[in-house]
Amino acid sequence: MMKNMGTIDRVIRGVGALVVAGLYFAGILSGTIAIALGVVGIIFLATSLVGTCPAYLPFKLSTKGK
Repeated sequence: MMKNMGTIDRVIRGVGALVVAGLYFAGILSGTIAIALGVVGIIFLATSLVGTCPAYLPFKLSTKGK
């Protein structure tokens, strides 16, 4: 797959995933909201590590510089 995420996009998603994990392990998040944000956090972490966002593909978007 072609990478379509720039460095800033990847860092923001990675930090977001870490914030969600921190809030969960601190006991601030619980229940249904914790599950929903956990799924989003896992998706953010995975796309951040891979460098490709599947949601960008149909629209041919890219935050990666030339």
